[in-house]
Amino acid sequence: MRQPGDWMQNPTDDRILEVLDSGLELGPAAIAHNIDRTRSWVSQRLSVLVDHGLAAQTAPGYYEITDEGHRYLTGDLDANHLDN
Repeated sequence: MRQPGDWMQNPTDDRILEVLDSGLELGPAAIAHNIDRTRSWVSQRLSVLVDHGLAAQTAPGYYEITDEGHRYLTGDLDANHLDN
């Protein structure tokens, strides 16, 4: 069972991480299109996910899930214990 942090905006943050868990490096526009959210909202949430170590920016405008992000999705990480 996933253990989201109090700082998370769910289901959006979970959906962003699920899309990134595909193994692709994606930008906010592609993620937004796939989860039916705005690009600006996804971009804001990506910044928060990066700050907490669940996602990483790989190049300008592109992101991937981190090992911690994958551990969160599988229920092996309590996001309340992450620092920003």
